[in-house]
Amino acid sequence: MSKTRIERDALGELPVPDDAYHGVQTQRAVENFPISGQRLRPSLDVALVQVKRAAARVNQALGALDAARADAIVQACDDVLAGRLGAPFVVDAFQAGAGTSQHMNVNEVLANRANELLGAPRGSYSPVHPNDHVNLGQSTNDVFPTALRLAARAELLPLQVALQGLVAALRERARAFDGVVKSGRTHLADAAPVRLGQEVGAWASALAHHGARLTLAGEGLRVLGIGGSAVGTGLNCPPGYRQAMVRALSELVGAELSAADDPFEAMQSLAPLVALSGALRNLALELIRIGNDLRLLSSGPLTGLGELVLPAVQPGSSIMPGKVNPVMAEMLAMVCFDVIGRDATVALAAQAGQLELNVMMPAVAHALLPALSQLAAAVTAFTQRCVVGLQADASRCARYAHQSPQLVTALAPRLGYAQSAEIAKQAVAERRTIREVVVERGLLSDDEAAALLDPRPLTEPETRR
Repeated sequence: MSKTRIERDALGELPVPDDAYHGVQTQRAVENFPISGQRLRPSLDVALVQVKRAAARVNQALGALDAARADAIVQACDDVLAGRLGAPFVVDAFQAGAGTSQHMNVNEVLANRANELLGAPRGSYSPVHPNDHVNLGQSTNDVFPTALRLAARAELLPLQVALQGLVAALRERARAFDGVVKSGRTHLADAAPVRLGQEVGAWASALAHHGARLTLAGEGLRVLGIGGSAVGTGLNCPPGYRQAMVRALSELVGAELSAADDPFEAMQSLAPLVALSGALRNLALELIRIGNDLRLLSSGPLTGLGELVLPAVQPGSSIMPGKVNPVMAEMLAMVCFDVIGRDATVALAAQAGQLELNVMMPAVAHALLPALSQLAAAVTAFTQRCVVGLQADASRCARYAHQSPQLVTALAPRLGYAQSAEIAKQAVAERRTIREVVVERGLLSDDEAAALLDPRPLTEPETRR
């Protein structure tokens, strides 16, 4: 068995692994919550440590913390951020409300490392105490929501980059497919012709709009409630602490942050996180739709639509030789399903806040942060392994376009809706083209029919007026 040291807190004594940087309060959480074996995202730990680093310097500047302790805490933060302490954060994702367990894990690790730097053993908590010094002027109730906002901002950036890459790849494919005319489909039935480039370009436009909505939602994360302390009043914070913390964190994370106009609201409400989660959900819904369209258009190769050809990235069957499946679109859909489920968790957790605090913040962190990171990875893989290699079967697209009975729509202004409908029904029943039927009926000459029923001009109606 590993060696232990005895530590004490308000509840009494408890053995802690001797080589651990965490302390007694964290150890209680480890024993209380053997739930999932999962941890909260490292981005949250980074954000918590960033808050602690900023607080040490701010408290020093305001005369609340001496230089020796502040320097040791800052160095401890830098050691953690550089990965020099291994994996010191050990609390399960499903833990005590508000994130107190996670917060104390950070406080204890930093205190033990700071004391170690000052020549004192782990567990001594002198000269640096986790509550009195690392947590000076702070509370879980303002630190955790602040860190959660910072972590969400950090996780959002890779998704924005990934989404921009997908939009760019789709626009490039839209340009490549601009000359490919095909049958449109509404209600999964033949419709007026479109160009494949128009269809794919619409996917790019839709996703670009979602990117703008994500950016807008991300702006709400810049507003921080740090300095609210336990209930929003700023109890035990030195004068000037709130604004100084916002300035220090802005410099630390390289972004313009601001203090909440109402620190009570910032503590009670998780609305900015709900907005971001909602934007993620909406993006996921769009990605599912686009992925489903891609799967439909690539179905086959012989008995489906077969208008798109997807890159073959792996064998598709353990029993059917030569089968290739749209696996990247399938993967993307499954990730999106997970994102949508996580959004439901965020919504339920956000509405569960009571009075001065929402204690369900760990659930929000465990749902939202992985949703951001997983969707970023999925979009990147989908772009690189599927979209950039998309090819069109131009001959099949053209064949469907010329055979579509809905080419008759172009004749409705000249022949009338009712007669055009009869022509379409005859063409379908006899497996003939609209052009053949109207010429046979003597309604148009072959040259007239060829000109009026050319699918390409029908995809540019403005040029026909």
